Amino acid sequence: MDVMVQAFLKPDGQELHLIARVPMRAMRDIEFPLRNSGDLDLARADDALRTAAIQWIANGVALYENDVRIPAGDLRAVRVSLPSDRSFGSYDEAYAHLPSPPLPVETTLPWDQGLLDVWLAYPIGSDRSDFAIRPGVERLGLRVVTVLRFLPPGGAVRAFELSGDPGIVRLDPRWHQAVLRFVVLGFEHILDGTDHLLFLLCLVVPFRQLRPLVLIVTAFTVAHSITLVASAFGFAPDALWFPPLVEMLIAASIVYMALENIVAPARAGRRWIMAFAFGLVHGFGFSFALRETLQFAGSHLLTSLLSFNLGVELGQLLVLLLIVPALQVLFRLVVAERMGVIILSAFVAHTGWHWMTGRLDVLSQYRWPALDLVVLAGIGRVVIAIALMIGIAWWAGALRRWTRVGRAERQA
Repeated sequence: MDVMVQAFLKPDGQELHLIARVPMRAMRDIEFPLRNSGDLDLARADDALRTAAIQWIANGVALYENDVRIPAGDLRAVRVSLPSDRSFGSYDEAYAHLPSPPLPVETTLPWDQGLLDVWLAYPIGSDRSDFAIRPGVERLGLRVVTVLRFLPPGGAVRAFELSGDPGIVRLDPRWHQAVLRFVVLGFEHILDGTDHLLFLLCLVVPFRQLRPLVLIVTAFTVAHSITLVASAFGFAPDALWFPPLVEMLIAASIVYMALENIVAPARAGRRWIMAFAFGLVHGFGFSFALRETLQFAGSHLLTSLLSFNLGVELGQLLVLLLIVPALQVLFRLVVAERMGVIILSAFVAHTGWHWMTGRLDVLSQYRWPALDLVVLAGIGRVVIAIALMIGIAWWAGALRRWTRVGRAERQA
């Protein structure tokens, strides 16, 4: 059963107010009093409503002030609302709705269609403290989504969409807390991202010396950092077809790099440019993984993005520290280097090809937009930006080669 919980959290003076709305059908073990018709008997429902509010909401939620758990709250009000009620559109509306007169006792309402509205007040030291919450409502259904809006004093409303048990969520994290969270997220993401790891393997399998490795991985890092930040700040298409397109292109980048390893010995000068070009695509892929998580960045969006990238790079470094020595041993004791590169690349190309065709099939199910002037202008901006990035990378490589040649001529 899918359940949506709506909630507001507002610190006010020395009290923290939590107002929540939960579908009554999710409270399965509460025996609500019913009439002979099966409708909720509102005249006798008060005790059951309070029991449901305490058992399913008050006892589940955990609130923290400056990392110290706040004592149990006071149940200020509990009531039933009709499914058509719209008073949870804002905190002020919900706050005014809770203590208002209850539904007339003669109201006809099947119990599993009612909404339970709860108002809890918690003692706090100051409304300027740092607050955190663990919703504790995951027991309400198989898939529970909590839509929480936090209203700090004098600040903008912060909206969160929390799935299941998100753990402790800091509602206004400090910069160092955001850094730590997003470094860990980036580290875990790259280790879980098989497609990114296979692309990294294709990039570095022909190169196991420090200098070309640093150049290639740095180019990949800079490129995916650019598109990750651009996407987070809204400079990427928001159409439904864009994520499957990027996923297909990521698979295509794996196939391309693997085939290049097979057909010709790779050159470091060319490889870092390809790493930069395909890194732009992979950055969009990273941004999709961050869409839900950026709500935990608070006011530190750019810091969190850079921290996520740092975590990705730490994960890549760990992978390289494991892969490079393993390849050295493999090519020294098991198989000749060139043959080993071909065998590994063929395996990766086979895997990437299956991913690419599967993702292309998914992409084909989306309706592409009509090519009007607005769409063409948007595509043009993306193409120009990518071409500009690749051009900068090419000129940087050319400048590096010219500098090296000039140095050699002066030494001669």
